[in-house]
Amino acid sequence: MKHAFLGMVVVLLLGVLPVARHADGAESKQVNVNTATAADLAAVRGLGEVKAQAIVDYRAKNGPFKSVDDLVQVKGIGEKLLTKVRPQLTLEAGAPPAPAAPSSAKH
Repeated sequence: MKHAFLGMVVVLLLGVLPVARHADGAESKQVNVNTATAADLAAVRGLGEVKAQAIVDYRAKNGPFKSVDDLVQVKGIGEKLLTKVRPQLTLEAGAPPAPAAPSSAKH
């Protein structure tokens, strides 16, 4: 009984998350490149920690991405990699915001 309830909860939760299909048919939730943390981006199949941090650094310096295609402006991300990871990424609103960095301003 407990497993059936857990299964229903998982199905309901998966039903409300945006998903992408990989070439192999597997599904994964999409990551918002404008709000994701480096850890969120590192979980994207094909990115890894170094490229994920480069995306976050680029975004902090240059502002939000206007298109997922703008990721080619990030060092280490080319057309081939972008084609591979694009289905896993989104710019859509509604993804949870990344935590704000602590402010160094004194009040």
